[in-house]
Amino acid sequence: MDIPKLSILSICLMVALQLACAQNSPGDFLKAHNAGRAQVGVPPLAWNETLVAYAQDYAKKRSGDCAMKHSDGPYGENLAAGSWDVNAKEAVQMWLDEKKFYDVGSNSCIGGEPCLHYTQVVWRGSTHVGCARAKCSNGWTFVTCNYDPPGNYVGERPY
Repeated sequence: MDIPKLSILSICLMVALQLACAQNSPGDFLKAHNAGRAQVGVPPLAWNETLVAYAQDYAKKRSGDCAMKHSDGPYGENLAAGSWDVNAKEAVQMWLDEKKFYDVGSNSCIGGEPCLHYTQVVWRGSTHVGCARAKCSNGWTFVTCNYDPPGNYVGERPY
């Protein structure tokens, strides 16, 4: 059977689009978050469409300037941005990479380094997450994830 060249091209394009989109699915965000949570014995997060809608609205707002400003909303929030097309796994990995700056004994960030993105990802009390991405006018990619209930309460331990 002879397959027309146009059909082969269409199939290749569909596969490429599926691979690109698959790197930013709810499952990709959840898998990355829950892998970090499993390392410290914290129950997995569940995907929440209310949080997704909130994240999408804020990502759209930030797409004009890609500014790393928090929304100051009612949820826990992590932000990431990059000059490349940051995908779900990369964004969550940026936050998980802060683990090396979190000192469990003192329950604090060490050496003036950031670790609160990490502690929000693994915050035992957070049970739901919703994330969104936006391409910014400067060509960068903005990523936001929101957590409910929020974490990072002063004096409390994440796990």
